[in-house]
Amino acid sequence: MTKSELIEKLNGAEGSMSRQQAESVVNVIFDSMAQSLQDGEKIEIRGLGSFTIRERNSRVARNPKTGDAVEITAKKIPFFKTGKELRERVDNL
Repeated sequence: MTKSELIEKLNGAEGSMSRQQAESVVNVIFDSMAQSLQDGEKIEIRGLGSFTIRERNSRVARNPKTGDAVEITAKKIPFFKTGKELRERVDNL
């Protein structure tokens, strides 16, 4: 599902939310989630899963084309762990 498809589902749901309102709701949710992760907070959505930030240490890697050593700097990456309910729903398909 894409962001546009999610907006369309909200738009077509009962209660008849306009497309602009649906798009605004989706943007606010995603922006809030991104800001929380930037602030170092954990996001937990019951039945879906949790989002956290993991830190990767710096390391030396190899360029596969030339074989030269390349320094990769330390970085933070978002990580999603599925919840039990979502795993069970997907497994029972």
